[in-house]
Amino acid sequence: MSRLRFTTAREVFEAFPSALKLVTAVPTSEPPLAFLAKLVQGAEPKDAVSFCAFLLPRRETVWWVVQSLRALQAASPQDTALAAAEAWVRAPDDTTRRAALAAGDAGDAEQPSTWVAWAAGYSGGSMVATHAVPCPPDLTAKMARIAILSALGKVPREQRDAALRSCVEACIRLANDDGGKTRA
Repeated sequence: MSRLRFTTAREVFEAFPSALKLVTAVPTSEPPLAFLAKLVQGAEPKDAVSFCAFLLPRRETVWWVVQSLRALQAASPQDTALAAAEAWVRAPDDTTRRAALAAGDAGDAEQPSTWVAWAAGYSGGSMVATHAVPCPPDLTAKMARIAILSALGKVPREQRDAALRSCVEACIRLANDDGGKTRA
């Protein structure tokens, strides 16, 4: 069963106009995964990572990043920001969302795990605890994209293409629901 809520790549860009600034490829009426396959083979394969960040629902996007950071060894097992993001995936309520946001705020912006904590923290609800400031619908995707791209930037250059493809393949598996489970 697919987790995708879009039937064409163009629908992704229509739902998230900010993706047009982050993905250089022209949107098409192709199915999203076919479009993604072309992106990863194209001149700007990082566009595939950007598209992945917008393609999945927020919870699945955060789970994809958590899994990718672990695979890239971009976070230690004791990383509190990564743990907070994963806790939100496993129990996506306002308490765990706020804990992820706090972990991101306490983290180091140079670390990819800080960005995935923010991706979870900005997944909905209010951006601040004291009054209602709604999270923009594209903020999780933008934070997820930064997390993956910054983690890929830490991979040795000769391994970077394979690592990027691995991240995109993880997104595809999760989109197709063939092993990327979000449950404990």
